[in-house]
Amino acid sequence: MNVLFSTISRYFFVRYMSTFLIYCLGLLLVILLVDFNETSRRLSRAEDYTVTLGLLISALRLPTVLQLIIPFVVLIASIATLMQLNRKYELVVTRAAGISAWQFLAPLIIANLMIGAVSVTGLSTLAANAMQKAEDLVVERNLGSQRSTNVAPWLRQRTKDGDTVLGARASSEGGTKLSGATFFLFDKDQRIKERLEAESAVLGDGVWELKNVKRIRGSQPVELLDSATVATSLKAEFVGESLASPETVPFFELRGKIATAKSFGLPATTYEMQFHRLVALPALLAAMTLIAAMVSLKFVRFGQSLTVILGGILAGFVLYVVSELIQAFANAGTIPPVVAAWLPVLVASALGTTVLLHKEDG
Repeated sequence: MNVLFSTISRYFFVRYMSTFLIYCLGLLLVILLVDFNETSRRLSRAEDYTVTLGLLISALRLPTVLQLIIPFVVLIASIATLMQLNRKYELVVTRAAGISAWQFLAPLIIANLMIGAVSVTGLSTLAANAMQKAEDLVVERNLGSQRSTNVAPWLRQRTKDGDTVLGARASSEGGTKLSGATFFLFDKDQRIKERLEAESAVLGDGVWELKNVKRIRGSQPVELLDSATVATSLKAEFVGESLASPETVPFFELRGKIATAKSFGLPATTYEMQFHRLVALPALLAAMTLIAAMVSLKFVRFGQSLTVILGGILAGFVLYVVSELIQAFANAGTIPPVVAAWLPVLVASALGTTVLLHKEDG
């Protein structure tokens, strides 16, 4: 019996991993084409844009996209694997040999835990570095001014000359290089005295160095300047904590980012949410296996049903929507990030376990 179980476990493990890789590669190819089309639409008017550059930027974004969709890939691959096993009556024979659902699901759960661990330790680092490289390309080639959707948050700085509010369409190198930057300069009475729109801006020693600038002062004509400077009291570390996206921070650096942000008195909610979301990822993937198993047992007893398949996919979609909604509340500071990260996992695990216990023992 032990030899039989070991052989079946290896077989199920290999079948699932091959199915997962096929679906993963297929979805990534579709996403690459869609992202390249959107990137071309947004950036094609830039002088330095080429088809090769567009493909490179889209390819660099793929690891980050994979991190987001991997729970869906796991769900679909689990359902597809169990459907294939059902179609060939392999699950029927397995259950007839006295192996329970919990036992033949164990290889899939172990595979998903491994996928989750690799995603957290390896894929997150690759995704962060690749996304940072993509943002660097956008800024270095001055593509961020071409209606980029990657809008950096606004910052307010104070100097002896008055306050300045600044923002940008894209940022790189920890927020010290900006593309499509806008600066609003206030006087001592907190009234806007001028507005500067720069193609790019770099944080130097006590100043922002702007290039290709439009200066707007009240009703005066717009001035075009090759360069300009804006005094600043901001430090590179502070700007990095304020403008750096959590997706560009590797998993093993997130704890340091959280501590540094708190030391500056900045909210670290987005970094905490990213950290706990990655920690909970392996458990979430295992929970997706349980949701797929609810569908598989239905197939074994009553035959395959398109309605049940759609029900399993719908359950995963609802779980995703709820997860995103809870994450939005966490980013707003309404609920703790650890709760937002683990609540969907607990709900999915409880639902899957309850249904399986009912099917097996009820």
